[in-house]
Amino acid sequence: MTYQMTFRGAAVPAEPGQSVAAALVAAGIPDWRTTRKGGRPRGLFCGIGVCFDCLITVDGIPDQRACLVTAADGMSLGDAETGADLEDAGDRRNSDAERA
Repeated sequence: MTYQMTFRGAAVPAEPGQSVAAALVAAGIPDWRTTRKGGRPRGLFCGIGVCFDCLITVDGIPDQRACLVTAADGMSLGDAETGADLEDAGDRRNSDAERA
C-alpha cells in the first residue's frame, strides 16, 4: 500500500515506514527549504536527525526533522518556517574547530 502526502500542492507517494525525507528524495525533491542568510537550498543531509538541514513543516507544525518523521497517508508538508538559521550555527562550529 502506498501513502499519498502533499508538498507544495503536489502529490508525493510514500511507502509505509519510510521517512518524510526519504519519500521526498525518492519523488525527485532534493531540497525543501533555504537558509535565511545565503538562500542556499537544504534537504536531507545526515539522515539521523543531527544536522537539522531537513527541517520542514508537517501538518502545520514547523521545524520538524523530515528524516525522523515517519510518512503517513494524507500528511501535508510545507516549507520550513524556522526562525533559526542553522547555517550560522554550522559556521560557528567550523570557526571553533579552527581555533582549537
